[in-house]
Amino acid sequence: TATETPLPTQTETPTATATETYTPTPDTPTPPPIVVAIPITPPPVTPTALIAGDLYGASTDGYSPIGDEFWIDINLSTQTLFAYQGSTLLNSFIMSSGTAKHPTVTGQYRIYLKFRADDMQGPGYYLTNVPYVMYFYKGYGIHGTYWHTNFGTPMSHGCINLPTEDAKWLFERAPEGTLVNIHY
Repeated sequence: TATETPLPTQTETPTATATETYTPTPDTPTPPPIVVAIPITPPPVTPTALIAGDLYGASTDGYSPIGDEFWIDINLSTQTLFAYQGSTLLNSFIMSSGTAKHPTVTGQYRIYLKFRADDMQGPGYYLTNVPYVMYFYKGYGIHGTYWHTNFGTPMSHGCINLPTEDAKWLFERAPEGTLVNIHY
């Protein structure tokens, strides 16, 4: 009887391709890292302002800012604060918001009380003469900070920390009633 013998089939075998790989040697210094500056870009959309709020200004009802209203937009993801006059960006700042343990509230609020300096306290801290405080919701405020310089990193118990000079600039332009829009 005849037995069928299978014929060999051709298969492609991958061939190694040479690629450049940096391998440091004792005679070759490691190149310095490339640093790229990323500009602060304001949000492309104008947030809505408030129609009505509770005692501290919180609201979910909204309308578009009217005309030339001064307002503040806070982006917690990028740790940036933007100051607008109507739809015109006036200034932007790096800031520090609340930590995961003490998060900053999100939503739309109105500044309801301002102090050139105020004492602030909470669990585990007592700070005297905190400069340029603008409260927008209960004990949450935007203010100057003299106890750290680590802006761009969440550091607070929920407040918005700014370098003192930036807080002064904002304090001088934001009247009571100013919209504060906070989001991720």
